[in-house]
Amino acid sequence: MNDYIEKAMRTNTSDGGPLSRILQEPEYLELIHAALGVCTESAELADQVKKAVFYGAKLDKANLLEEVGDGLWYMAIVLKTIDKTFGDAMRVNIAKLEKRYPEAFTEEDAINRDLDGEREILEQG
Repeated sequence: MNDYIEKAMRTNTSDGGPLSRILQEPEYLELIHAALGVCTESAELADQVKKAVFYGAKLDKANLLEEVGDGLWYMAIVLKTIDKTFGDAMRVNIAKLEKRYPEAFTEEDAINRDLDGEREILEQG
């Protein structure tokens, strides 16, 4: 255990790799901002649910709505950066889900997904 950090660092990219180059491009900075923001808002949403489920706190629906709205704000940054709309994202998501679950959710369909077919739908998005 004492040499774990040293051994783990063998696989670390110490020069920043592509990151040092892409940080010069504003669209990537926007995407990093949005991705980290979505993670933050998701954690805040999860924390509210955790407090209600495990600690017996009253479910704070006003706060849940706030966190969803904050998440949507960050998603708007992603959509603007990739020149898409919420409608585009929703349409592609439903098409993918219809491909995955032709009738309704089944465990069989969840396990045996047609990843190539789903990818084709996503690329048409």
